[in-house]
Amino acid sequence: MNTYRQLPVGFAKGEGAWLWDTDGKRYLDALSGIAVCGLGHAHPAVTEALCRQAGELVHTSNLYRIPLQEKLGEELTRVSGMDRVFFGNSGAEANEAAIKLARLYGHRKGIENPAILVMEHSFHGRTLATLSATGNRKVQAGFEPLVQGFVRVPYGDIDSVEAVASNSTNVVAVLVEPVQGEGGINIPPADYLAGLRKICDRQDWLLMFDEIQTGMGRSGRMFSHQHSGMVPDVMTLAKGLANGVPIGACLSRGEAATTLGPGTHGSTFGGNPLSCASALAVIETIEKEDLPARAAALGARILSGLADALAGTSGVEEIRGQGLLIGIELDRPCGELVSLALDEGLLINVTVDRVIRLLPPLIITDEQADLLTEKLSGLLKNFLGQG
Repeated sequence: MNTYRQLPVGFAKGEGAWLWDTDGKRYLDALSGIAVCGLGHAHPAVTEALCRQAGELVHTSNLYRIPLQEKLGEELTRVSGMDRVFFGNSGAEANEAAIKLARLYGHRKGIENPAILVMEHSFHGRTLATLSATGNRKVQAGFEPLVQGFVRVPYGDIDSVEAVASNSTNVVAVLVEPVQGEGGINIPPADYLAGLRKICDRQDWLLMFDEIQTGMGRSGRMFSHQHSGMVPDVMTLAKGLANGVPIGACLSRGEAATTLGPGTHGSTFGGNPLSCASALAVIETIEKEDLPARAAALGARILSGLADALAGTSGVEEIRGQGLLIGIELDRPCGELVSLALDEGLLINVTVDRVIRLLPPLIITDEQADLLTEKLSGLLKNFLGQG
């Protein structure tokens, strides 16, 4: 079905931060398949894990124990401080699990119509429940009636959350991205997540972090909320978890970890041996190579380089980022930059019409980071008429 406005290019192979199209042209990948291929393309550890596992066992279903799934669950709870994991196949499925968990949590507390507090400009997926939770009217248009049970407030505004807490009796959870990705790489005030934690503790709400785009080392920590020094009750992962093999995870702790039971949720493919083998290779590589620290250093390098190269450039509103989540906001729509960059052998993305979004692999070299900065700053100056 014609659901994507695809660019006129198809890729035949990749290696690290490079992709080659079907005509042999090389491209520097500054998007990572939308924050998915954190280890780059054709990473040896992922390749070996997939080939080995495909030759042994791909699928049995969750009617039976899956040893690799259990091992992955142990690894994820170890690195996150959470207690249990539900595995699906995507970020949307992980968020669906979180939404169902929150509703069941509320019903068990005697709340007839439990609601979840969500944020403006958020993105949580394209299923009916997750697009209803999303704070983007374009995603929702044409799919009404939307799923009820969501209360929306401005992102980064703790006072608006306090106002809801003072007036609402049926909110049971807060669902929030530690950094908004699709919303334009929006970074909240430094005390925002900790403030949400305090409110949720006081109100007996679940604090649920959507780390689908921000997780797995991209932010400069394994998970973005770790910059704030606290732990959520529920956390969702996908994208970078298995470096391109479909997987989603909904992690939980405390009371939330025992809310879902047999028959309350499920997935045929979720947590199959193949996807778990890839995810285990990703976690091992991230820790072995200390890629969160590398992402922090690379992000600082790119931000500094862009700030220097674009200093005084009229039309650049703000350059912001956390690790390798980088946004350049312009004062005008700039969607055509994606095609202009493609012509120059560079893969970027534009979101919310005027924010250039960069999500390069965590394994890029200093030289590749500098090349990205050089190519993009030149394109931007030309686009803004100052080249």
